[in-house]
Amino acid sequence: MKPDNLLKIRSFLVATDRAYDPETHMWVLDVAPGRVRCGFDPLESETSGDIVAVAFEPLSKEVARGAEFGSLEAAKFVGPLVAPVAGTLVAHNTAVLADPGLLNQDPLSHWLIEIELAAERSSLTGLLEGPEEIRTWFEAEVERFERQGALAQGALAQGAPGQ
Repeated sequence: MKPDNLLKIRSFLVATDRAYDPETHMWVLDVAPGRVRCGFDPLESETSGDIVAVAFEPLSKEVARGAEFGSLEAAKFVGPLVAPVAGTLVAHNTAVLADPGLLNQDPLSHWLIEIELAAERSSLTGLLEGPEEIRTWFEAEVERFERQGALAQGALAQGAPGQ
């Protein structure tokens, strides 16, 4: 399912119906009062390369913002998945566990985990929200990743992941 309110930034589609953690490149979407869904932004998906495996901490585990909630194995990255918010893990996306490549195909539609927030809105402090704030940050990140050589020119020319 495609999200609403999409911005096209270079060749990437970025949804403005959610917040973004600039440290982890994860999006955070409210799904119920005090409960959020978390997933990769398109830049994280692109720069990780082909994602071949994900694993998550058990449900009911409490995680702090910036703490590990799982692990990722991809062509260009192997390491921890870091929580963009604090709370309790309440759901894993079983479709992504079974087929991690979904995260490369459409990172905005395929989530990783759901978290029951530790302290509702205060847990979202530091996240970027709103079209202008998201656009400014994401454009700067694309430029930074280009300078570092982390983005293949073909990816920028051919279109965003998930198109």
